[in-house]
Amino acid sequence: MHDATYVAFVPAAKRAELRAILRSEDTKPLAWREQRTLFGSEFYFSGPPALARKAQAYVSEWVIRR
Repeated sequence: MHDATYVAFVPAAKRAELRAILRSEDTKPLAWREQRTLFGSEFYFSGPPALARKAQAYVSEWVIRR
C-alpha cells in the first residue's frame, strides 16, 4: 500500500501547542512535519491513507475548537 500525505493549516497562535502535542505522542506509523508560513504553519501528515486523513481531519477540528 502507498502512503498518502494530507496537510492542515494551523494559525501562528496555535502552532506551538500542536507541535508540543505531536512531539509528546508516539505517532507511528504516521509521520508529520511542519512548514512555517507567514500567518501560521502547514502540518503535513504522511502514512497509511486512512490514518493520514483522520489526523488531518482531527487537527482541522482541533484548530476550530481551541
